[in-house]
Amino acid sequence: MPTEAQIAGGHKAAINNPNVPEETKENSKRILEEQFNGGDVPKSGDNENKNPNNVAGGLKATLNNPNVSEEAKKSAKERLDNM
Repeated sequence: MPTEAQIAGGHKAAINNPNVPEETKENSKRILEEQFNGGDVPKSGDNENKNPNNVAGGLKATLNNPNVSEEAKKSAKERLDNM
């Protein structure tokens, strides 16, 4: 069963996806406001169970993905440098 953070994250992703219809984006915004305090939910507590090598691999993949924004790449690089 997905956590609140995962559900809110899905709605946030829908809002920022250019391929999602405007009506769906508005619905996601409404749900975030009404059910998830505007999307401000605690992050999932699963981080301590994640394999650091897998996390590092995902961050490296982000850095090399041409479809990822420069802002996301910068964040991934900072997280990788702090590991």
